[in-house]
Amino acid sequence: MSDRRLTFYYDFSSPWSYLGSTQVERVAQENGATVEWRPILLGALFKAIGTPIVPLHEQSQARQRYQGRDLHHWADFWGVPFRFASRFPTNSVTALRMVLAAGEKDLPRLSHAIYRAYWAEDQDITDREVLARLASDLGLDGAALVARTEDPEIKARLREYTDGAVARGVFGVPTFFIGDTMVFGQDRFDFVAAALRGEKI
Repeated sequence: MSDRRLTFYYDFSSPWSYLGSTQVERVAQENGATVEWRPILLGALFKAIGTPIVPLHEQSQARQRYQGRDLHHWADFWGVPFRFASRFPTNSVTALRMVLAAGEKDLPRLSHAIYRAYWAEDQDITDREVLARLASDLGLDGAALVARTEDPEIKARLREYTDGAVARGVFGVPTFFIGDTMVFGQDRFDFVAAALRGEKI
């Protein structure tokens, strides 16, 4: 049998990670697994492994046009709202720290709210007032959560998760782990499901 835990490495700054976030819980549930949400700071990971901080900007214009079209195709395929953020790239560090401050129970739904705000509603997730409102709309203490983003423990946890991702060979998001098996990309959920079923991929 497979490991029944699906670890999901993500950052709000990635549109592909947003698309992955809309499907990860469904795939886990269909295969009797639980999702372990692991926010990481993608820019710090890229710096650690020597990748350009905004890889999309290093691609040819032809590929950038295709990638933009592909994102919309996948959003339509998954049946989820999507619009490319006007503030791309963005600094996601405060948002990432805030979901960690929310705790394991509320982290998934707050992550969904932040993803939706940025990649479907084009809101500014660097704005602390926006972040506080998104949390408050879920019945959480938004002001307190934003304040906790300066807590050394929360900062250290985000660094720990990011360093852990680097150590496991993560090179981008979304990345999924089923035991020691790594799967990269929101377009590879068939492989994720197979690994959860205990099949060799």
